[in-house]
Amino acid sequence: MTMIVEHLREQIDAIDAQLLDLLNRRAEVALEVGRHKRESGLDLRDVRREAQILSRARDLNAGPLDPAAVERLFRAILDESRRAQLNHANPHSAGLAHARSRSPESSYSRRRQCV
Repeated sequence: MTMIVEHLREQIDAIDAQLLDLLNRRAEVALEVGRHKRESGLDLRDVRREAQILSRARDLNAGPLDPAAVERLFRAILDESRRAQLNHANPHSAGLAHARSRSPESSYSRRRQCV
């Protein structure tokens, strides 16, 4: 393998570490949002807010990812935020939520749940 490829892979590894840090920071904030919503008696899922997040991500995208790829990535982030909120709200159901996240109908089911 060339030195150039190794250097590029090191850059990817560093970016991946930054992404993971940012995703976990986002998840922490999403858990706080969920906690405040539960305390206020609000639904965890806000479809309008999800649409805003997806629209904003597509609008901010400068490429090379296409808009559909950006939407898929952000839907996955929203799905995982929702799963984390559900697990955090009811730790005893964590295994069930994880099992649902792996089932074929999970994508549709999770979109019908909360964020």
